[in-house]
Parts: sequence; structure tokens; C-alpha cells
Amino acid sequence: MNSLDQELQAKVNQWLSSEYDEATRAALQILIDNNEVTELTDSFYKDLEFGTGGLRGIMGVGSNRINKYTIGKATQGLANYLKKQFPNQVIKVAVAYDSRNNSQSLGTLVADVFAANGIQVYLFNELRPTPVLSFAIRHFGCQSGVMLTASHNPKEYNGYKAYWNDGCQLTAPHDTNVITEVNAIHSVSQISFQPIPENIIPVGDEIDKIYINENKKLSIHPEAVEAQKDLKIVFSPIHGTGITIVPKLLEAWGFNNVSIVEEQATPDGNFPTVIYPNPEEEDAMALAKKKGEELDADLVLATDPDADRVGIAVKNDKGSFQLLNGNQIGSLLVYYVLSSKKEQNQLNNNPYVVKTIVTTNLQAEIANHFNVPYYETLTGFKYIGELMTKLGDSATYLVGGEESYGYLVGSLVRDKDAPNACAFLAEMTAYYKSKGKSLYEVLLDLYQEFGCYQEKLVSLTKKGKAGAEEIKAMMSNLRANLPKSLGGIAVVEVRDYENSVAIDIATGTKKVIDLPKSDVLQFITVDGDVISARPSGTEPKIKFYCSVKAPLTAKSHYEQLQKELATKVDRMMADII
Repeated sequence: MNSLDQELQAKVNQWLSSEYDEATRAALQILIDNNEVTELTDSFYKDLEFGTGGLRGIMGVGSNRINKYTIGKATQGLANYLKKQFPNQVIKVAVAYDSRNNSQSLGTLVADVFAANGIQVYLFNELRPTPVLSFAIRHFGCQSGVMLTASHNPKEYNGYKAYWNDGCQLTAPHDTNVITEVNAIHSVSQISFQPIPENIIPVGDEIDKIYINENKKLSIHPEAVEAQKDLKIVFSPIHGTGITIVPKLLEAWGFNNVSIVEEQATPDGNFPTVIYPNPEEEDAMALAKKKGEELDADLVLATDPDADRVGIAVKNDKGSFQLLNGNQIGSLLVYYVLSSKKEQNQLNNNPYVVKTIVTTNLQAEIANHFNVPYYETLTGFKYIGELMTKLGDSATYLVGGEESYGYLVGSLVRDKDAPNACAFLAEMTAYYKSKGKSLYEVLLDLYQEFGCYQEKLVSLTKKGKAGAEEIKAMMSNLRANLPKSLGGIAVVEVRDYENSVAIDIATGTKKVIDLPKSDVLQFITVDGDVISARPSGTEPKIKFYCSVKAPLTAKSHYEQLQKELATKVDRMMADII
């Protein structure tokens, strides 16, 4: 093992000590015996850190892997911080988990560590969606909460989403403060693993009923649901937690013709029918789409493993099913909510919508059309939740979300909420069907009114230590060599969120960006096109987002315009990737 540097070797040796259990030491010894230098390096070169979605990584042995010790250390650090923040109080946390391999056992471990620290734990006794955990934190009056999930990552991953008392994932200063507490733990002996059993309170399906009832109160057009209660809906949980809530919520909403994709109905952390359990991926949606075609469905829905994201397929003008992207789904939701609220004279009490900096500007156009303020946040729904908490009762959150298939209508939770979005997507489909329109037709109406937007996301995967260094170098190179044009179109503004500055290329004038620092670069062209470069906070990827726009004079021109815009996007992307 001479290939490991001294610091790495010391960390490996520590994990071989008697502090760690026999199974951990045996698994590590196998890597050593097989001279797995790259795997050992990637497993130990750093400690897992909180990103936009919390702690997330590949399951295995090491400080940079998800295992009982890294999860235990994170929980002990959070427990220590909670005790400092809420002295002389009864501290309560909620803990839930998804369908991933080891999620349940890790959830139990988290509950045990909290309980061992004298903290009262509301532990879900079965897997549940992430938004239900967010809801439960506020319902039970908890100071914090933890969700064991790696969202839509491949099966090798698991993760740990940490929440504050508002039901939102940790934001500043709590995120960095918790990391400080976690980093202060240098020995397994500092982690309390032995629980006080009476501190653990099991949570059953009683919380589901409350969550469902509160969601049902948000319905905007119950009369449309009643008129279209036999709307043909196909739903797939993609082997995840959506099966526990979405069918019940749709039934409570009033829909009685929901068909489940049986091949993907059973929770299974191996995700046997897909490579990536992500509704952004066409392959993950394939079985749901196929069932939709067989049943001639009105709407096809699919949620990711922890049911905070949802993808849909709808019939296009040729009668075949087409997947909509996250920007399109979100724009339809924003338009439906705002237009319906205006129709009912309910755009009052300082309403607002929220989108992230890489989400389509079509949503801003729609908000402006209805004279409703919109806010932009950094990528990561925790920033939307943080804004909701900050504005509190002084304004009314209506709808918002991310291009990565995460949406929320109403303010019951402080995270993206796929069951909530599924109900509204179904209601929206029913409402427009009552008016003789499909969601596809409504989307083209939006494009005619506000301009046709075309977006593309390119994700480059760069794994391990070498990958992290490559991503860092790519961003450094972009900052050092700012492109003057993209696809032959002049860049007029650069927004550097890491340095909190927007630069006018022609004048050199700089404006301060009033958002937290984040490693994101945006390039705005003279045409109003936007290209963003952003390393992911939860995956070993760097992401490039492109959005372009052109007038759509007639629906019959849509296909041709799409092709032209797609060509433009590819030309621009080629100059930056």
C-alpha cells in the first residue's frame, strides 16, 4: 500500500483499529489485500460534506462513504449542535427513510444516536416520502429532522438530508455550524450509539391522513375534478416511497381511475427496472409511458425514490405520449395556479412565486403577466424553503420549483413535494380537459403568448478525487477565459455567483448579486439566451444549462421552431463544454 500518501494511510489505519466493528475492518482489509488504491483513495481522501441536498455518497467503508460511522458522526454532530441551540429544552426530531438499500437500518441508527443523546425521536415505522418528513417536523413541533435518502441517484448511493425546525433543509448558518460540530468529532468513542428506548416514538400512517387532508384543502378547482373523476391516470413510484402516499392522495382528491405500473410498484433499493431511478431520464419513464399508451391515459406520472420529484408524459398533437421537461411542467403549474387564483379573485395577501437561477425565465414572464412578484434563489430547494420561512406571514407563497422536476404548490412543507405536485398536475389536467384542452395544447398556448423557450441540460460525470479536481479546474478555466460569444452570439453579461458580481461586458460595470455565494457562472447573450455552468452539490457532476427563446407565431410552426432552437442550443453549448 505504498501508493497511499501518509495522511490517507493514517486514516485507513484508524479504520482498522478496534474502534470500528469487525464487519467494517474486514471489508476494508479486502480493499487493502486487493491493492484497490483508487477505491481506497476515493473512500478516504476527504470526509463527506453537506451540499445542496445534505450528505450524499456511495455506500461503503471510509470517511467519504455512507456507512454507520459517517452517518453516526453526522448525527452526533447535529445532536451536539441542537443541544447548544436549544439549551434546557425538550429537543424533538423526526426521522424517516426511503426504499434504498440500508435506508431503514440507517434510519434506525440515526434514531438511536439521537435517543442516546437524550433527544426525543419521532421515527417513522415504514418508509415515507421526503415531503412527509418535512411536514412531520412542523406538525410535531420538532427542532430538526433527518431523511435517509439519496433521492434519484443510482443504487450504490445513499444519503442524509438534515432539516431545521421550519421543515427546510439546513441553510446558513446552521449548515456550516453543524459541519463544524461534525468535524470536531475525531473518534468513534465520541458517538453515542446506545439508545434510550423510551426516547423513540414510532410514527404510523396517522400522519399520512393529516398530510393528505391538509393537501386536499389546497385544491383550486374541485368542481373540475368532480367532472373528470374518471380521468385516466397512470402512476409509477419507480420502486420508491411514492406508492405509500400518491395513490391515496389522488383518491382523496377525487380521482378514481388511477392505474399503477405494477413492475415498479414494490419498493426496492436495487431499482431492478431502471439504471437511474430518476424521472428526468427517459428510460426511467419508459414503463409508465408504455402503460399510458396501452390505457390511452390522460396523464402519466412517475416519482423518484423519495418522492420529492415527479416527471410526466402527456399526449401531443399527434396523439402519442411525450415527456415534458422540468421547466415545462413547472411553467404549466405556475400558469395554472396564477390564472386560477386570478379567476377566483384570490391574488391577494402579497402572493409570490419562486424559481431558481437555472430555471426557465418563462415562469418569470408568467408571474409578471399576472403582476405577481417572483423571486430567484440558488439551486437547491432549501433556498426556496429558506425564503418561505423568511417572508413568513408577510406574504403568501403560491407555487414554485426547480427545473430538476421539483415543485411545491402551497406552503404545507418547505421542500419539493411530488405527491402534492401529482395532485395538482392531475387537477390541472382535469380542469383543462373540461375546457377541451390537453396539457400539451396549453403549453403551446403559453409559448404563443410568452415566447417559445427551449432548454437543455448537459451533465458531465467526474467521479472520485480526480473528477472533483477536474470539475474545479473547468470552473477556474471558465473564470479565467470568459467567452465573448457563444454559438456566434455576443455575450453581454456574466454573472459570477461565487464572487457575487454581475459584469456588463461592454462597459465593465459591476453589480452586486444579493444571494449567498455559490460556484455558478452564467452567461447572458445579446439575444437574452442564458447558459449556466454549475458543479452539482449532491453528485459527482458538473452541469451546463442552456435556455433560448424565440417568438411562436402559430402552433403549426412549433416543430420547426423547436428544431431551429435546438440547433442554436447545440452551437452555444459546443463553445462552452
